[in-house]
Amino acid sequence: MHFSLSLMVAGLLVGFFVGLTGMGGGALMTPILIMFFGVAPLAAVSSDLVASLFMKPIGAVVHLRRGTVDTRLALWLTISAAPSAFLGVFVLKALGNGERVQADIKVFLGVALLLTVGSMVVKSWISRRREQAADVIGSDDESRPRVRIRPVLTVLIGLFGGLAVGMTSVGSGSLIIGMLLLAYPALRAGQLVGTDLVQAIPLVGAAALGHALFGDVQLSVTTSLLVGAIPAVYIGARLSATGANRFVRPVLAVVLLASALKLVNLATSWTLVVCAVWVAANVGIGAYRRRAGDRAVADDFEPYVGREEVGAVS
Repeated sequence: MHFSLSLMVAGLLVGFFVGLTGMGGGALMTPILIMFFGVAPLAAVSSDLVASLFMKPIGAVVHLRRGTVDTRLALWLTISAAPSAFLGVFVLKALGNGERVQADIKVFLGVALLLTVGSMVVKSWISRRREQAADVIGSDDESRPRVRIRPVLTVLIGLFGGLAVGMTSVGSGSLIIGMLLLAYPALRAGQLVGTDLVQAIPLVGAAALGHALFGDVQLSVTTSLLVGAIPAVYIGARLSATGANRFVRPVLAVVLLASALKLVNLATSWTLVVCAVWVAANVGIGAYRRRAGDRAVADDFEPYVGREEVGAVS
């Protein structure tokens, strides 16, 4: 079996992102295989899913030990997501394996990445609203009540997420996390990631089995990726506690956006324009939020300054 040093490095980088942020496995690895290594789209999807099957349990075990997994929610997701992922492989198989099908898979992947970027925006917005609410009422994650499971909605999330994973290898982390945030806004941040990682094991397992039987798994590609990815996932997971992922996620969003636009065949010039506008908008919004935060702090501090000056005069 031939090992590729460049694929090991790619696995190292992607594994580190996965461990640090909890997302980006299929969303990063599959486009990299297609655009930088010339792997056929179907083979890239198949090989990435098999590699992800070995990466997901690393983070899941950590969260299970910490008790940050809602097993009820994970079970309801698995009921629909795993069979749906296997079905997604059959949909690809039914489409055939010609050049036209390979081109269609690239477009499907691009659409899935665009949805992933959208889910990151939703996650960021909801997380900020949570922080603001916590500041107002003085609550924290641990004081939140246990979430009430909504079975029908959860099963639908699993169906959509599983189908996306089976067809594109994207979604077991990013897409499903975004949908869970919308369905369960009261879910604690640690539980959100932990629950998603646990349900992703049977989900990715079903998709990987389908692709092993009917897809185009290239063992040399998968093995090379895993040699770099497995230790990197562990290192990234250890560093995630430092809060470094706050700085990585914006960069990851731009990379995913650029990859998505290229996969849906947008011209390079327009891809650069869209990404530049995205970056400028995020910088502007960030600057506005910082200024608004500074004004709020000044407003809170001013009454105390005033009282001290009055006391000094008297």
